[in-house]
Amino acid sequence: MSVTDPTILRWVEQALEGDQDAFAELVNTYQNAVYNLCYRMLGERTESEDAAQEAFLRAYMNLQRYDPARSFKTWLLSIASNHCIDRLRRRRLTWLSLDEPLPPNIMLSSDEPEPEEATIKDQRSQAIQALLNELSTEYRAAVILRYWYDYSYTEIADILDTTESAIKSRLFRARQALADKLASQSNASSLIRPILESL
Repeated sequence: MSVTDPTILRWVEQALEGDQDAFAELVNTYQNAVYNLCYRMLGERTESEDAAQEAFLRAYMNLQRYDPARSFKTWLLSIASNHCIDRLRRRRLTWLSLDEPLPPNIMLSSDEPEPEEATIKDQRSQAIQALLNELSTEYRAAVILRYWYDYSYTEIADILDTTESAIKSRLFRARQALADKLASQSNASSLIRPILESL
C-alpha cells in the first residue's frame, strides 16, 4: 500500500479512536511482511512469531507517534527490525551457539512445487539463512530490507535510523562478507551463488 492509501490512514485514525477492529485490519494487511522480516532476521519460527506479535503490540502502543506523511509499512517494519536487532543482541549474550534447524518450506509460493524442486528450494533457503545468521545484526537487517523487500537506500536508512551512506557501506561490507563465506562453503555454492551474484 502506498503512503497516501486512504484505507490505511482511515484504519489508523479509527484505531487511534479505540477501534480494535480497525487495528486488526492493519495486522491482517501487514502480518506476512512483519513475520517474514522477523523470520529472516531471527531464523527461528516460534521466536519470529513472538517477535511479530511484539512488533504489532509496540505499534499499537505507539500509534499516536505514527506520522501519516510516512509509509505505515515502513514505520511498522522499522519497529519490527529494531525489536529483532534487540533480540539478537540479547541472544548473543546468552546463547553459545545457534544450531536451530529451519522449518521446511520457508519460501512461500502460490503453486505447489514438485518434490525435487521443493527440496532444492528448501536447501537453498537453509543455506541462505545460515549465511545471514553469520552477518552482524546491522548488516543482516540492511541485506534483508534491500534484497527481500526491495527498499531503497533512503527507506532502509529511515527504517534503521541511520544515513544513506551508512546503509551503502553496510551493504557493500555485507556482500563482501557473504562472498567470503560462500568461497569457504563449496557445498553450498552451487545452490546460492546465483542469488549472491545478483546482490
